[in-house]
Amino acid sequence: MKPFRWAPAALCASVALAAVAGVGCRGGVSEDPPIHLIQDMDNQAHRRPQTVSSVFSDHRAARPIDQDTIARGKLRTDTVLYQGVDASGALVERVPFEVTQAKLDRGRERFNIYCTPCHDQSGSGNGIVMQRSGGAFAGIPDFKLDRLTKAPDGEIFQTISNGKGRMPGYARQVPAEDRWAIVAWLRVLQTMEVAK
Repeated sequence: MKPFRWAPAALCASVALAAVAGVGCRGGVSEDPPIHLIQDMDNQAHRRPQTVSSVFSDHRAARPIDQDTIARGKLRTDTVLYQGVDASGALVERVPFEVTQAKLDRGRERFNIYCTPCHDQSGSGNGIVMQRSGGAFAGIPDFKLDRLTKAPDGEIFQTISNGKGRMPGYARQVPAEDRWAIVAWLRVLQTMEVAK
């Protein structure tokens, strides 16, 4: 008995049919789910948030973002806008953009949200936190103090961004442009007379 041999035409046709079938399983138009002969990481195990994983030493399934990761378009190389200092590292004297009425309105709005609990709406340092703490938060400065009226805008921006003393930093909650708008509004408050 002779062994079975493929005719060259039949062999070519079989290979072509297998190739078409393989290509048709990936990316073809169909309402049926595709057949994945080679997974190529298409179907990976996933975990729900706040679940445990035995794979990592900290047992967290959700991995923290690497500390040195920078999102695309968020490099923040403009030191004046994002740090309040010029190229030489000196604090900037004034807000780095034109202060318009819209910017002042935005600054007042952000100030009333983030700053008034401690500083109150006039910037006197006698906000609701001070009033309800029974003096435990004494020392919240009045914005009309000489040292604050003479301080460069960059210093106030850095205090809002990074915090100072018991004041927390607001860089995560308030975008840089809004922090500068708060500085602009604070300068307006320093010129206003408080009604008694």
